[in-house]
Amino acid sequence: MTTPHTIAVLGLGRMGGAMASRLAAQGRDIVGWTRSGRTPAAVTSTGDPNEAVAAAGLVLLALFDAPACRQVLDRVRGSLRDDTVIVNTATVAPAEAAELARRFGPSYVHAPLIGSVPAATAGDLRILAAADQGALARARPVLDTLGTVRQVADAATAAALKLIANNSLAGAVLALRDSLRQADALGLPRAQVLDVLEHGQLGGLVARKRPFLLGGPTEATAEFTVGALAKDMALLAAASGTPLRSAAGPAAAPEADIAVAATAPAVAEAVLEPLRAYARGHATGDPAHFRDAFLPTAHIEGMRDGAFVSWRLDEYCALFPGEPAPDEPARSRRVDAVDVHGTVATATMTLSHGADTFTDVFLLVRADGGWRIANKAYHRHD
Repeated sequence: MTTPHTIAVLGLGRMGGAMASRLAAQGRDIVGWTRSGRTPAAVTSTGDPNEAVAAAGLVLLALFDAPACRQVLDRVRGSLRDDTVIVNTATVAPAEAAELARRFGPSYVHAPLIGSVPAATAGDLRILAAADQGALARARPVLDTLGTVRQVADAATAAALKLIANNSLAGAVLALRDSLRQADALGLPRAQVLDVLEHGQLGGLVARKRPFLLGGPTEATAEFTVGALAKDMALLAAASGTPLRSAAGPAAAPEADIAVAATAPAVAEAVLEPLRAYARGHATGDPAHFRDAFLPTAHIEGMRDGAFVSWRLDEYCALFPGEPAPDEPARSRRVDAVDVHGTVATATMTLSHGADTFTDVFLLVRADGGWRIANKAYHRHD
């Protein structure tokens, strides 16, 4: 099989532009097309994707999602040569990848990428390639110019593996966010914290994203955006049917670099106030604090002495005598997690009360300018 001479790159955004520039710098004949109108200086471009693919032996897709891939491929299908290989680097759902592979048959290579713009520029991408052997053999020299190829069984598997890789990145961003929030709460200088984190398990992410993590204005260009990562996590949750670590996801503007999500401030004090009022109710035994914490319509539910209980707020308040428990000095309570979703939030607390430990899970709502607990469920254990 001969290597395709002319390569059409459809999609010249961050990654498409970087890959097109890399291939051009390595002597490839590149013609690009993009819907946005942005074109790297080193790449010859055209305003008509059909013109781009008409003479191409290989078409490289660098588009945002599966709908964009289908739209563009439908637009150019009549201009594709019989021997043209289609290499799709987009991050899509496994079912979407399988459907594209069925539509385009043995000429289709599904090749999602692990790595961002710097890796594309340096030819250091990790490429998960699934294809007919003949198509992969023709595409291989081009892919080798962009990085290291790992062949997988089929398009659905390649797409699934890419989503798993991005899930680990989302987890790293959330772990970094949590570390920075805790460091801020302890009053530690951000630069010093980053110096230490750079030597740990998050070191690579911290080193690459330091300009964004310092929180000030930066001229650095977003390499992988919050919106793209959120799209990928939604695809993964839908495909797997398995809940993700945090449904709240990264909190930042969609076009911001993913590192900006790690600098999002901790939840507002207003969200914590009903949880603190709840803790004061336990500390003092005064049910008035529970009435401050909960909505009047709230229910408190859980297992008590082997039986399920569901109390209205009045019934719950009647359990408290108006004075602290005798062992109150030895008791403790902490807020473990809070996730805010617009006007609703979820929270988890741990209460250590003598021989018993309670895990409390709350649903909170924002109403009338403040936050209140709508419902609580709990688990009591030794």
